[in-house]
Amino acid sequence: MPDESVSTVNERDQLLRMVKSLNPKVVTVVEQDVNTNTAPFFPRFVEAYNYYSAVFASLDATLPRESQDRVNVERQCLARDIVNIVACEGEERIERYEVAGKWRARMLMAGFTSCPMSPNVIDMIRGLIRQYCDRYKVKEEVGALHFGWEDKSLIVSSAWR
Repeated sequence: MPDESVSTVNERDQLLRMVKSLNPKVVTVVEQDVNTNTAPFFPRFVEAYNYYSAVFASLDATLPRESQDRVNVERQCLARDIVNIVACEGEERIERYEVAGKWRARMLMAGFTSCPMSPNVIDMIRGLIRQYCDRYKVKEEVGALHFGWEDKSLIVSSAWR
């Protein structure tokens, strides 16, 4: 969904305000923790390179290269995203991820308040992730859970009221 970097009509913030007007009990945001939205080409390329290098490293540690599941993920999800992020500009670039801090600001501006997750839930998630590989990391930061590979945050999950 385009934002203020593409059009003067900020559809992202409009959608969040509309969702808030519905008075939901909880809204969750799960987003890749990388800025492919507003950055000019070269910084966007470098950020995408660093991000997807960590994604592929995590795949190497958990799925063999000949695994059909891995091939499907690489072809159907990752390749499409990477091409769009690197090769497209303006309205043609539809993969416009934003970092956790930007989503936090958007949610607060829309009138939401952060709803931190229970320590019991966080401990359970950590236990599940350890079953895959000890190089996957989970950390809580400003009411959000950051899922990553080694020292690189890849996905951020947050809950809002």
